[in-house]
Amino acid sequence: MLDELRSKFVANHFEFTKHALDQSILRNITVQELREAMSNGELIEDYPDDKYGPSCLVFGTTKSGRVLHIQCSYPWREIVKVITIYQPDLEQWIDYKVRRK
Repeated sequence: MLDELRSKFVANHFEFTKHALDQSILRNITVQELREAMSNGELIEDYPDDKYGPSCLVFGTTKSGRVLHIQCSYPWREIVKVITIYQPDLEQWIDYKVRRK
């Protein structure tokens, strides 16, 4: 699934939800940073039964080393939806990849 997601981002077959767009602006996350993080991303959580449709959480880093989490829809649709994007907090995550309990 991750290879399919990457292909969608390379081909510009993605769009932001209003929430994701708002969050990217508030958090000063650029489209280029999103692309960079997706290019080396790892799937860290899967939400097949999400109320808005199947989605997953991807961990990735930018060329400058900024860590990002990107929640997006599964790549089954022609256009992948970026649901939210943020810089994770180590107080809530172990190595940015596992949720603290």
